[in-house]
Order: sequence, then C-alpha cells, then structure tokens
Amino acid sequence: MQVKNVMTTQPQYLKDNVSIREAALTMRNNKSGFEPLTDATKVTGVITDRDVTVRAVAEGKSLDDKASSIATERVLYTYQDDDVEDVVQNMVEQKVQRLLVLNNRENKDLVGVVTLGDIANHCEDPQLALKIVKASRTYN
Repeated sequence: MQVKNVMTTQPQYLKDNVSIREAALTMRNNKSGFEPLTDATKVTGVITDRDVTVRAVAEGKSLDDKASSIATERVLYTYQDDDVEDVVQNMVEQKVQRLLVLNNRENKDLVGVVTLGDIANHCEDPQLALKIVKASRTYN
C-alpha cells in the first residue's frame, strides 16, 4: 500500500510569520496538533502543540512572538508513492508520529500529511499494526 492511499489530503498550513497564538488557535480550530509553516515558495518548518506547550513556555516566549521562533526547522517528509511499511519504519527511526507528504522527488509540492493513525486505520497486516502500536506508545 502506498502513502497516497492513507494520507490526509489538502493539508492546512500557515504562513511562517504568524504568531504563536495564531498557530495555537489554528490547531485548536482544525483539531490538529501539527501545522506546516510556509513562506511564499516552500515549507520552512513545522509547529506542533508540543512546541507551543513545551518550547514556548520553557523559553519564556510571548504568544505574540512568531511561531517560527519555536518551530522545528528540520522538516521530515515522505512521498505519496512511498510504501507504507517503509514510512512506518522511517517514523520509528525518526521518533515521530506524522510526516508531510510531497508529490514527487522533482516538484516536491506539499500534497498531504500522513500519521501513524492514518496508517493504522487502513492497516490489514498484523505485524505492521503491532509496529504502529509500539511506535505510538513511544513517541510524542
């Protein structure tokens, strides 16, 4: 099974100059714990609910500071045609529960987000399901 068969399409994203407050409100309104940040041409980082609660508070940030100041700049991604089992292994190795999905290696357009939950909802392989359960208990 390929990522495109399980991913969430039409991902939401924010401009990288939004405030921490705006990012948090968007996550609340979208019922999401993860938002990509973009400039005019590319993804520049990702912000998670954990970034807001742990990094912003620990660093004494104002809610009016830019979300990019607490975002993770190392953007992890996969491609829509990648095999789901390989993606789960990548998530386990990277200790993450979600990845951005790009269309292909040439264009690298953002086309979705894939989470361990997305994969689990479509999983028919017991061994892969067990790997997903173990991964979701281990990582934030």
